[in-house]
Amino acid sequence: MGSQVTIEVAAHAGVCYGVERALSMAADAAASAPAPVHTLGPLIHNPLVVRELAETGVGLADTLDDANAGSVIIRAHGVVPSVIEAARERGLAVIDATCPYVKRVHHAAERLVAEGYQLIVVGESGHPEVEGIMGHADGRARVVSDTSDLEGIELERRVGVVVQTTQTQDNLSRIVSELTRRVDEVHVVNTICSATQERQQAAAELADRADVMVIVGGKNSGNTRRLAQICSERCERTRHIEDASELDAAWFEDARLIGVTAGASTPSAHIDRACTRIQELTGAAHAR
Repeated sequence: MGSQVTIEVAAHAGVCYGVERALSMAADAAASAPAPVHTLGPLIHNPLVVRELAETGVGLADTLDDANAGSVIIRAHGVVPSVIEAARERGLAVIDATCPYVKRVHHAAERLVAEGYQLIVVGESGHPEVEGIMGHADGRARVVSDTSDLEGIELERRVGVVVQTTQTQDNLSRIVSELTRRVDEVHVVNTICSATQERQQAAAELADRADVMVIVGGKNSGNTRRLAQICSERCERTRHIEDASELDAAWFEDARLIGVTAGASTPSAHIDRACTRIQELTGAAHAR
Protein backbone atom coordinates (compact mmCIF):
# COMPACT_ATOMS: atom_id res chain seq x y z
CA MET A 1 0.00 0.00 0.00
CA GLY A 2 2.91 2.30 0.63
CA SER A 3 3.46 5.93 1.55
CA GLN A 4 0.35 7.25 -0.21
CA VAL A 5 -1.79 5.88 2.59
CA THR A 6 -2.66 8.32 5.38
CA ILE A 7 -4.11 7.74 8.84
CA GLU A 8 -6.24 10.53 10.28
CA VAL A 9 -7.63 10.55 13.81
CA ALA A 10 -10.94 12.40 14.25
CA ALA A 11 -10.68 15.89 15.71
CA HIS A 12 -12.55 14.74 18.83
CA ALA A 13 -11.91 11.14 19.88
CA GLY A 14 -11.31 9.10 23.00
CA VAL A 15 -11.79 9.66 26.70
CA CYS A 16 -14.10 12.41 27.89
CA TYR A 17 -13.69 14.39 31.12
CA GLY A 18 -15.92 12.09 33.16
CA VAL A 19 -14.02 8.95 32.16
CA GLU A 20 -10.61 10.57 32.63
CA ARG A 21 -11.73 11.66 36.11
CA ALA A 22 -12.97 8.16 36.97
CA LEU A 23 -9.73 6.56 35.81
CA SER A 24 -7.70 9.05 37.86
CA MET A 25 -9.83 8.36 40.94
CA ALA A 26 -9.36 4.61 40.46
CA ALA A 27 -5.58 5.03 40.19
CA ASP A 28 -5.55 7.09 43.40
CA ALA A 29 -7.72 4.50 45.15
CA ALA A 30 -5.39 1.67 44.11
CA ALA A 31 -2.53 3.54 45.74
CA SER A 32 -4.13 4.83 48.94
CA ALA A 33 -7.71 3.65 49.64
CA PRO A 34 -8.48 0.93 52.21
CA ALA A 35 -7.88 -2.45 50.58
CA PRO A 36 -9.23 -4.44 48.88
CA VAL A 37 -10.44 -1.95 46.25
CA HIS A 38 -13.26 -2.90 43.86
CA THR A 39 -15.32 -1.08 41.26
CA LEU A 40 -19.04 -1.78 41.53
CA GLY A 41 -19.62 -3.06 38.05
CA PRO A 42 -17.17 -2.11 35.28
CA LEU A 43 -15.80 1.39 35.97
CA ILE A 44 -16.39 2.22 32.29
CA HIS A 45 -17.63 0.20 29.33
CA ASN A 46 -14.24 -0.94 28.10
CA PRO A 47 -13.19 -4.55 28.84
CA LEU A 48 -9.53 -3.80 28.09
CA VAL A 49 -9.49 -1.01 30.69
CA VAL A 50 -11.18 -3.30 33.24
CA ARG A 51 -8.37 -5.83 32.74
CA GLU A 52 -5.74 -3.10 33.06
CA LEU A 53 -7.33 -1.90 36.32
CA ALA A 54 -7.22 -5.45 37.69
CA GLU A 55 -3.46 -5.50 37.05
CA THR A 56 -3.12 -2.42 39.30
CA GLY A 57 -5.08 -4.10 42.11
CA VAL A 58 -8.54 -2.66 41.41
CA GLY A 59 -10.92 -5.63 41.21
CA LEU A 60 -14.44 -5.91 39.82
CA ALA A 61 -17.44 -6.55 42.09
CA ASP A 62 -20.69 -7.33 40.31
CA THR A 63 -22.67 -6.60 43.51
CA LEU A 64 -21.97 -5.29 47.00
CA ASP A 65 -21.94 -8.91 48.17
CA ASP A 66 -18.70 -9.29 46.19
CA ALA A 67 -17.12 -6.33 48.01
CA ASN A 68 -17.56 -7.06 51.72
CA ALA A 69 -14.53 -5.11 52.94
CA GLY A 70 -12.24 -2.25 51.97
CA SER A 71 -13.30 0.28 49.34
CA VAL A 72 -15.82 0.40 46.53
CA ILE A 73 -15.63 2.76 43.55
CA ILE A 74 -18.95 3.89 42.08
CA ARG A 75 -18.74 3.67 38.30
CA ALA A 76 -18.79 6.68 35.98
CA HIS A 77 -22.36 5.75 34.93
CA GLY A 78 -23.66 6.31 38.49
CA VAL A 79 -26.01 4.17 40.58
CA VAL A 80 -29.34 4.48 42.37
CA PRO A 81 -28.96 6.35 45.71
CA SER A 82 -29.83 3.28 47.81
CA VAL A 83 -26.70 1.49 46.59
CA ILE A 84 -24.38 4.13 48.05
CA GLU A 85 -26.34 4.06 51.32
CA ALA A 86 -26.07 0.26 51.47
CA ALA A 87 -22.32 0.36 50.81
CA ARG A 88 -21.78 2.79 53.68
CA GLU A 89 -23.97 0.72 55.99
CA ARG A 90 -21.66 -2.23 55.31
CA GLY A 91 -18.68 -0.16 56.43
CA LEU A 92 -17.18 0.20 52.95
CA ALA A 93 -15.23 3.31 51.98
CA VAL A 94 -17.17 4.78 49.03
CA ILE A 95 -15.31 6.55 46.21
CA ASP A 96 -17.95 8.16 44.01
CA ALA A 97 -16.60 8.38 40.45
CA THR A 98 -20.00 9.19 38.92
CA CYS A 99 -19.48 11.56 36.01
CA PRO A 100 -20.51 15.11 37.00
CA TYR A 101 -22.56 15.34 33.80
CA VAL A 102 -24.47 12.20 34.80
CA LYS A 103 -25.10 13.76 38.22
CA ARG A 104 -26.62 16.71 36.37
CA VAL A 105 -29.18 14.29 34.87
CA HIS A 106 -29.93 12.94 38.38
CA HIS A 107 -30.60 16.45 39.69
CA ALA A 108 -32.78 17.32 36.67
CA ALA A 109 -34.82 14.13 37.13
CA GLU A 110 -35.38 14.88 40.82
CA ARG A 111 -36.42 18.46 40.07
CA LEU A 112 -38.88 17.58 37.31
CA VAL A 113 -40.55 14.91 39.44
CA ALA A 114 -40.74 17.32 42.40
CA GLU A 115 -42.45 19.85 40.10
CA GLY A 116 -45.13 17.29 39.23
CA TYR A 117 -44.04 16.21 35.76
CA GLN A 118 -44.35 12.66 34.49
CA LEU A 119 -40.74 11.86 33.63
CA ILE A 120 -39.55 10.39 30.34
CA VAL A 121 -35.93 9.24 30.25
CA VAL A 122 -34.66 9.08 26.67
CA GLY A 123 -32.10 6.29 26.66
CA GLU A 124 -31.34 2.57 26.53
CA SER A 125 -33.47 0.50 28.87
CA GLY A 126 -31.28 -1.52 31.23
CA HIS A 127 -28.18 0.61 30.68
CA PRO A 128 -26.41 1.33 34.02
CA GLU A 129 -26.61 5.10 33.50
CA VAL A 130 -30.34 4.89 32.79
CA GLU A 131 -30.92 2.65 35.81
CA GLY A 132 -29.16 5.25 37.97
CA ILE A 133 -31.33 8.03 36.55
CA MET A 134 -34.47 6.02 37.22
CA GLY A 135 -33.43 5.69 40.85
CA HIS A 136 -33.69 9.47 41.21
CA ALA A 137 -37.23 9.67 39.80
CA ASP A 138 -39.30 8.38 42.73
CA GLY A 139 -40.96 5.71 40.56
CA ARG A 140 -42.48 8.29 38.19
CA ALA A 141 -40.27 7.67 35.15
CA ARG A 142 -40.50 5.65 31.95
CA VAL A 143 -37.61 4.84 29.63
CA VAL A 144 -38.08 5.58 25.93
CA SER A 145 -35.44 4.58 23.40
CA ASP A 146 -37.37 5.60 20.27
CA THR A 147 -40.80 6.94 19.30
CA SER A 148 -42.34 3.45 19.06
CA ASP A 149 -41.84 3.03 22.83
CA LEU A 150 -44.33 5.87 23.43
CA GLU A 151 -47.17 3.84 21.94
CA GLY A 152 -47.64 1.75 25.07
CA ILE A 153 -47.36 4.60 27.59
CA GLU A 154 -50.35 6.42 29.05
CA LEU A 155 -49.04 9.96 29.03
CA GLU A 156 -50.06 12.63 31.50
CA ARG A 157 -50.76 16.25 30.58
CA ARG A 158 -47.37 17.52 31.78
CA VAL A 159 -44.26 15.58 30.74
CA GLY A 160 -40.64 16.25 31.68
CA VAL A 161 -37.77 14.85 29.64
CA VAL A 162 -34.16 14.08 30.54
CA VAL A 163 -31.67 12.27 28.34
CA GLN A 164 -28.97 9.64 28.77
CA THR A 165 -25.77 11.61 28.22
CA THR A 166 -24.66 9.55 25.21
CA GLN A 167 -27.89 9.76 23.18
CA THR A 168 -28.04 11.52 19.82
CA GLN A 169 -29.70 14.89 19.30
CA ASP A 170 -31.67 13.46 16.37
CA ASN A 171 -33.25 10.75 18.53
CA LEU A 172 -34.14 13.25 21.25
CA SER A 173 -35.72 15.58 18.68
CA ARG A 174 -37.89 12.81 17.21
CA ILE A 175 -39.18 11.76 20.64
CA VAL A 176 -39.84 15.32 21.80
CA SER A 177 -41.70 16.05 18.56
CA GLU A 178 -43.99 13.07 19.18
CA LEU A 179 -44.54 14.06 22.81
CA THR A 180 -45.41 17.63 21.81
CA ARG A 181 -48.10 16.26 19.52
CA ARG A 182 -49.68 14.22 22.33
CA VAL A 183 -49.48 16.24 25.56
CA ASP A 184 -50.19 19.77 26.79
CA GLU A 185 -46.74 20.61 28.15
CA VAL A 186 -43.27 19.19 27.51
CA HIS A 187 -40.37 20.40 29.65
CA VAL A 188 -37.07 19.20 28.16
CA VAL A 189 -33.76 19.30 30.02
CA ASN A 190 -31.27 18.42 27.30
CA THR A 191 -28.65 16.46 29.22
CA ILE A 192 -26.76 15.09 26.21
CA CYS A 193 -23.06 15.56 26.95
CA SER A 194 -21.26 17.97 24.63
CA ALA A 195 -18.34 15.50 24.42
CA THR A 196 -20.70 12.95 22.88
CA GLN A 197 -21.96 15.42 20.28
CA GLU A 198 -18.42 16.54 19.43
CA ARG A 199 -17.25 12.95 18.91
CA GLN A 200 -20.25 12.10 16.76
CA GLN A 201 -19.88 15.19 14.57
CA ALA A 202 -16.13 14.69 14.14
CA ALA A 203 -16.62 10.99 13.32
CA ALA A 204 -19.27 11.80 10.69
CA GLU A 205 -17.06 14.42 9.07
CA LEU A 206 -14.11 12.05 8.83
CA ALA A 207 -16.21 9.07 7.69
CA ASP A 208 -17.54 11.15 4.79
CA ARG A 209 -13.95 11.39 3.47
CA ALA A 210 -12.35 8.12 4.55
CA ASP A 211 -11.98 4.89 2.57
CA VAL A 212 -11.88 2.87 5.80
CA MET A 213 -12.99 3.84 9.32
CA VAL A 214 -11.69 2.13 12.47
CA ILE A 215 -13.60 2.72 15.71
CA VAL A 216 -11.65 1.84 18.86
CA GLY A 217 -13.43 1.01 22.10
CA GLY A 218 -15.58 -1.36 24.09
CA LYS A 219 -18.22 -3.26 22.17
CA ASN A 220 -20.36 -2.97 25.31
CA SER A 221 -20.11 0.84 25.15
CA GLY A 222 -23.27 2.56 23.92
CA ASN A 223 -21.52 5.73 22.78
CA THR A 224 -18.83 3.74 20.92
CA ARG A 225 -21.43 1.60 19.16
CA ARG A 226 -23.20 4.79 18.10
CA LEU A 227 -19.96 6.09 16.59
CA ALA A 228 -19.66 2.83 14.65
CA GLN A 229 -23.24 3.20 13.43
CA ILE A 230 -22.71 6.83 12.37
CA CYS A 231 -19.54 5.91 10.51
CA SER A 232 -20.97 2.81 8.82
CA GLU A 233 -23.78 4.94 7.37
CA ARG A 234 -21.13 7.09 5.66
CA CYS A 235 -18.27 4.68 5.08
CA GLU A 236 -19.06 1.11 4.03
CA ARG A 237 -15.70 -0.19 5.24
CA THR A 238 -16.18 0.58 8.93
CA ARG A 239 -14.66 -1.71 11.57
CA HIS A 240 -15.20 -1.62 15.36
CA ILE A 241 -12.35 -3.05 17.44
CA GLU A 242 -11.54 -3.19 21.15
CA ASP A 243 -7.84 -3.85 20.75
CA ALA A 244 -5.19 -3.24 18.09
CA SER A 245 -4.54 -6.99 17.85
CA GLU A 246 -7.89 -7.36 16.03
CA LEU A 247 -6.77 -5.28 13.05
CA ASP A 248 -6.45 -7.12 9.73
CA ALA A 249 -4.36 -5.94 6.77
CA ALA A 250 -7.09 -7.10 4.36
CA TRP A 251 -9.40 -4.36 5.67
CA PHE A 252 -7.14 -1.68 4.20
CA GLU A 253 -6.61 -2.95 0.64
CA ASP A 254 -6.56 -0.02 -1.83
CA ALA A 255 -7.35 2.48 0.95
CA ARG A 256 -5.81 5.94 0.71
CA LEU A 257 -7.34 7.62 3.77
CA ILE A 258 -7.85 5.53 6.91
CA GLY A 259 -9.93 7.30 9.56
CA VAL A 260 -9.68 6.45 13.24
CA THR A 261 -12.00 7.48 16.03
CA ALA A 262 -12.79 6.21 19.51
CA GLY A 263 -15.53 6.25 22.11
CA ALA A 264 -15.51 8.38 25.23
CA SER A 265 -14.38 5.36 27.27
CA THR A 266 -11.25 4.74 25.17
CA PRO A 267 -7.92 5.95 26.61
CA SER A 268 -5.54 7.73 24.23
CA ALA A 269 -2.98 4.93 24.61
CA HIS A 270 -5.45 2.52 22.99
CA ILE A 271 -5.91 4.89 20.02
CA ASP A 272 -2.14 5.25 19.68
CA ARG A 273 -1.69 1.46 19.67
CA ALA A 274 -4.31 1.10 16.94
CA CYS A 275 -2.65 3.78 14.79
CA THR A 276 0.78 2.19 15.25
CA ARG A 277 -0.57 -1.20 14.23
CA ILE A 278 -2.29 0.25 11.14
CA GLN A 279 1.03 1.83 10.17
CA GLU A 280 2.75 -1.56 10.55
CA LEU A 281 0.11 -3.24 8.38
CA THR A 282 -0.07 -0.58 5.65
CA GLY A 283 3.08 1.54 5.71
CA ALA A 284 0.81 4.54 6.16
CA ALA A 285 1.80 8.02 7.25
CA HIS A 286 0.07 9.18 10.44
CA ALA A 287 -1.45 12.58 9.61
CA ARG A 288 -2.48 13.58 13.13
